[in-house]
Amino acid sequence: MAKLKIAGTWVGVLEVELENWSIPMLREEVAKRSNMLPQNVNLICAGKVLKDGDGSENLSQLGIRNNAKILATRLSVEEGKSLKDELMAEEERSSRISRIKAAATALVKRHADGSLPVEDFDLELEDQYGQKIQFGSETDRRAMMMGLMLHANAKSLIKREMYRDALEVLTMGEEAFSLCNPKVIELVDNVPILQIDMVWCYFLLQDISWLSVAGVRLERAREGIERSHGKDSSRMRLLQGGRHPELALYLRMELLEGVVAYHSGHFDESRKALTSAQAKFFQLQVPDEALSLVISMGFGEHDAKRALRISNQDVGSAIDFLAEEKAKREQQREDNEQRRREIMEQKKYGRTPLKKAVDLQNLKELVSIGFEKELAAEALRRNENDTQKALDDLTNPETNSVLQIHIESRKRKRRQQAADATIERLVSMGFERSKVVEACQDGVNFDQAMARLLEQPGSDPTCAANNSASTSASTPNNDSSSSLSGNENVEDTSTTVTNDIEERDAEMEGELANELTGDAFSDYDIEVAKEGEAISQYLAMLESAK
Repeated sequence: MAKLKIAGTWVGVLEVELENWSIPMLREEVAKRSNMLPQNVNLICAGKVLKDGDGSENLSQLGIRNNAKILATRLSVEEGKSLKDELMAEEERSSRISRIKAAATALVKRHADGSLPVEDFDLELEDQYGQKIQFGSETDRRAMMMGLMLHANAKSLIKREMYRDALEVLTMGEEAFSLCNPKVIELVDNVPILQIDMVWCYFLLQDISWLSVAGVRLERAREGIERSHGKDSSRMRLLQGGRHPELALYLRMELLEGVVAYHSGHFDESRKALTSAQAKFFQLQVPDEALSLVISMGFGEHDAKRALRISNQDVGSAIDFLAEEKAKREQQREDNEQRRREIMEQKKYGRTPLKKAVDLQNLKELVSIGFEKELAAEALRRNENDTQKALDDLTNPETNSVLQIHIESRKRKRRQQAADATIERLVSMGFERSKVVEACQDGVNFDQAMARLLEQPGSDPTCAANNSASTSASTPNNDSSSSLSGNENVEDTSTTVTNDIEERDAEMEGELANELTGDAFSDYDIEVAKEGEAISQYLAMLESAK
């Protein structure tokens, strides 16, 4: 039997079986001794409110040990209402976390396997220099994309001080990274940084129950960072031309190592880690003169601070860094715009039977030897981008003729869709349908059809609105009679995209995509004010303990 020291509404010692008692049982016993209803008793242990949950976890699993101190307080009616609000907020939070995971999974599924994206952008893996990274396995690509996307979302949640949410998303990110080939993971520092971010959330939540797990995570993080950055950051220094982008990250890691050591009773180890972190904190303080000088060159305060920290307060190096980053952003904008144009072109050609986009490089090769672009694209589309099979179809008079017939059929279908849209738009404005259909003959656009209607006598749409309901006219049927034999996957791109959009959580997907800035230094861009306060606090506590 274990003993729990109760204070507050009732003072005394309770003997309980930690392995068999749950929070509801404890609450009921304290309420009985306090002459209160269980729902009016609030229990607090180690600064944490004890909640009933589903009652399946025992006290031991919740971190309550022998001789633990528990404070029992009385809940008012208003506090009871706030608990209900808290439960509703918890359900909403859980729903949002589920949406994040589902949206990230959907984005990765569409972008990792070369499928034609629904959006006007692509998700691509890049190194710190903005160069695209190609993984040998689609599983590795999916795992890495998923992990990076969830990690970026978690960092956004941390900035908004939503630490519990961030911790759940980081856990999902860790799970995604674990599916990647370990040899690939060893080459990058994303997973060690994620481990540090998880421990940072533990610290900000002030939840000491995570202490043992935090120590293990920090050990893994240090091993991983040394493996990717090199001993004493030698490889990082070489790659970054002598700059120190990782300094703030090391500061946070050493602070957390010092905190874990302190609460584990290893005071000398704690002091060593915290002293090293404090030295880095002082090194990262930006002099006002240097900051003013860089800002006067036309750069923003945040960018100027980051550049000076990365450059070890060297103004010349900081300005060079900012110029390099500006050039990278401009190049990235150009590349993104070029990719948007390519995606729009690929959507025009449609998807392959396996839902892939037409390979524009293969298309360029076929066009370079004299084939008409749209014809070559259709041949590639039907042959899953196999250049040789597409070439066979293009050089065979019979299949070439079928390809041309299909392209013309598709053009007619799209023209008809555009005409139908114009007709419906004009009818919705109040024009008589019969007159609208007549005006839209000969493939005219919306403005031309409107001009024709306005030239007709008595064509005021407000008057025509009364008659439009009783007037109708038939529209030509879509011509889709021709297709290659054996290929039943011919589909119109616009219809496919619409169906995908209906099944998407576009809002959450957009939020996740916007958090992927492409900034190679975002993981190291840490404002160290909170870290500095924590270092001073724990060093003072060490002095007090001494």
